[in-house]
Amino acid sequence: MSRIGKKPVALPKGVTAAVDGKTVKVKGPKGELKVTLVAEVDAKLGDGGITLTPREDMENARAMWGMSRTLVNNLVVGVTEGFTSKLEIQGVGYRAAVQGKNLNLQLGFSHDVVYPIPAGIAITAEKPTMLTVSGIDKQLVGQVAAEIRAYRKPEPYKGKGVRYVGEYVRRKEGKKK
Repeated sequence: MSRIGKKPVALPKGVTAAVDGKTVKVKGPKGELKVTLVAEVDAKLGDGGITLTPREDMENARAMWGMSRTLVNNLVVGVTEGFTSKLEIQGVGYRAAVQGKNLNLQLGFSHDVVYPIPAGIAITAEKPTMLTVSGIDKQLVGQVAAEIRAYRKPEPYKGKGVRYVGEYVRRKEGKKK
């Protein structure tokens, strides 16, 4: 039995939800999101919130039960609070700037990397070496942060590159004389 799946997803004040077959739509102060659930899981809207149950007592249905509940909970959190991911840039001359709908990254290449900011995502550069990616869709925020990090991952010898705030980069010693 899924311990996560058993809990109903509570709907805070100002959030409305609609269940239409396999689609769950959630509308809140920050926007509207929807998710299509897998065939093995049913969703019902009740007084306590959205309750998810597996259709049959099969292993695959139980495996999808907790994941589906978490996806619906991420919709509710996204339309109320939103999600953020912070990135830091380390390296001499490495910096970032937001110019209109593009993110301009200088990461030690012979050219600047221009990353178009997708719809629904806000990127702010508090300092030239600190980026904040924010939005209401958790998957999209994580994907954008991962794509920015992939341009120059932190390398193990000097630690230069783009990393998540708080990420540990294992350092190597380097060669000796």
